[in-house]
Amino acid sequence: MSIGDLITHLETGTTHTCHCWSITRQDGITLGFTDHDATLFFDSTTFAPQTGLNAKALASSTGLSVNNTEAVGALTSDAITEADIFAGRYDGAQVVIWLVCWDNTGARKILFRGSLGEITRASGGFQAELLGLTAALNQQQGRSFLKSCSAALGDVHCGVRIDDPAYRLDYTVDQDTAGQVFALSDVVGFQPAWFEGGQVTVLTGDAAGLKALIKSDTGEGTRKVTLWSAIAAPIQIGDQIRLTAGCDKQPLTCREKFANFINFRGFPDIPGDDWLVSVPRSDQANAGRSINR
Repeated sequence: MSIGDLITHLETGTTHTCHCWSITRQDGITLGFTDHDATLFFDSTTFAPQTGLNAKALASSTGLSVNNTEAVGALTSDAITEADIFAGRYDGAQVVIWLVCWDNTGARKILFRGSLGEITRASGGFQAELLGLTAALNQQQGRSFLKSCSAALGDVHCGVRIDDPAYRLDYTVDQDTAGQVFALSDVVGFQPAWFEGGQVTVLTGDAAGLKALIKSDTGEGTRKVTLWSAIAAPIQIGDQIRLTAGCDKQPLTCREKFANFINFRGFPDIPGDDWLVSVPRSDQANAGRSINR
């Protein structure tokens, strides 16, 4: 890629430029679009014309403020579909926008790099917010001091190996489901509510790659697993799903269920609101000791 070639081309006064967009979803699928009238190819990506995707003017600024813009387009069966948007396949997708010399794609420059934000759908089309790289700097950073654990199960702070068979179950769907309630037969080796607060991941089928949080897990042998929200794509008999154990972030659970209390990142003995607002009272012994004793 040569920015110099693009600058030289722009200095001629007669330009052959267009815009190209690439969208890389979290499942690894990359789609390319261009406002040129012919197909372009570079960076191992094909940029298709006439796909109904366009981007508004980029609002950029200096410093650490957020650079953002919007992409608008039509929902088409062979590119971006309403079903995929509704299923969340484009949530957090990575976006790159180039200015490209269409008769020499090596002469190009990246105008924007970021991710997809909120996506809205209406009247056969969609509108997506594009967030620049500095958007991450607006997120809250640092550690929270809470009674419950601040780590996410399986992350670097937690240290639990959630790929351990003791904390994970792969299951083949053998009953019809609308995607929110699953009946699991002949499940042994897991206590009731073992997966409550955990996650279901669809491994195969039309919904492959989609995830949802588990609201409840009841029964022994035959389990009834209910999700907080339904998987937003059809799940058929024979599809594979994976259930991951849940954690309520309490010290007893960390110690008894995961044998991981040494990595517990909560503060169960931290004073609560009642202690913070407590004051000496005349009907209590006031011997000069601290109020919480």
